[in-house]
Amino acid sequence: MNQLVHRRAAKRSVPKKPAAGKREPTRTNDPERTQANILQVAEAEFGEKGLAGARIDEIAAATRTSKRMIYYYFGSKEGLYLAVLEESYRRVRDIEAELHLQDLEPEQALRRLVAFTFDHHLNHENYTRLVMSENINRGEFLAQSRRIQDLNVPAIAAIQNLYQRGVKRGLFRTGLDAVDIHASISALSFFNVSNRHTFGLIFKLDMRSAAYIAHRRDNVVEMIVRFVRKA
Repeated sequence: MNQLVHRRAAKRSVPKKPAAGKREPTRTNDPERTQANILQVAEAEFGEKGLAGARIDEIAAATRTSKRMIYYYFGSKEGLYLAVLEESYRRVRDIEAELHLQDLEPEQALRRLVAFTFDHHLNHENYTRLVMSENINRGEFLAQSRRIQDLNVPAIAAIQNLYQRGVKRGLFRTGLDAVDIHASISALSFFNVSNRHTFGLIFKLDMRSAAYIAHRRDNVVEMIVRFVRKA
């Protein structure tokens, strides 16, 4: 009798194997890593399809989590989209801080910042697409962020610092605004990705070729420097 009970208990304790073709979700006790993975996959999904076209089911499948887990961390599809936007801005600002612009001569610092911004947009197309998507939404979701202004303060402060150093040394002309300089750098870097397909088709340009990119980067850097430099 006791042997029969033991055999039944052992049978009940054997875990069921997943059905053929199905994969069990990966369980983790590392919430930060799980959230980071979700954000990474969601950035690609939102970048490719926009808010309306993105599917939480696809994100859950790609991260081997569940919709319930995603909603637990981010509240909703819109909450995840906003978190992806904030993370995209945070990441670029963190990298900017590693450029150590304060250690460089003003013009050298400006050249490094412009080249970095150009390359970042080029190498992170989803970032550009996310910004385009949010502009289509008229900034509706980014307006709900409590972090976005604070995230961008260091970028403006870095430009203000290098610009003022250049003015004091007689290298840069006076009367310029750091936000305006930032806008000019962003616009020239953004266009090369946002309008790549239409502009390339219209003017028969291979905007992905190494030669075109190098030439365009040099021109963008030179335009900003000449704009700021004292005549």
